[in-house]
Amino acid sequence: MDRSAIPDRLPVPAGREVKAVMAAADVLLRVVAGSVAEVEDVVNTPQLRVLVLIHARGPQNLGGVAGELGVHASNATRICDRLVAAGLLERHEDPADRRFIRLELSGKGNDLVNAVLEHRRQAIAEVIARMPAGRRPALAAALEAFAAAAGGQGTSDGRFTLGAGS
Repeated sequence: MDRSAIPDRLPVPAGREVKAVMAAADVLLRVVAGSVAEVEDVVNTPQLRVLVLIHARGPQNLGGVAGELGVHASNATRICDRLVAAGLLERHEDPADRRFIRLELSGKGNDLVNAVLEHRRQAIAEVIARMPAGRRPALAAALEAFAAAAGGQGTSDGRFTLGAGS
């Protein structure tokens, strides 16, 4: 591990702390993978990423989608075309600039993203419910501090986001 990235003034975390966070991350990734499996017969991973992006950030244009996915605009267009054909995404002229097409979730697309995020919330709630009730407040405080130490920035990438802000 490169310890040069840890500023001198911060103590190095104990191995137990790092191992505990990694174990929890594995559980959370299992939750996310389960939610993706629930919709893989409807959308593929890049399509889910687009839907969650628009759900999290609001309407987007094709350039924004391509940039977020890290793909060429033609690839983003194909992904979005499939989502429009499936009734999950709608295209509208952007009222601010008619040269741009604004992509928005349809009701069906919004329902799909909400179902994915609800699956994740429910699975996490089930794990927390199996914890001793007296330990739950400490869990919440520790995870809030962990997120704050990371800058509070999560991800809108549909493969991984748990939808905390939703």
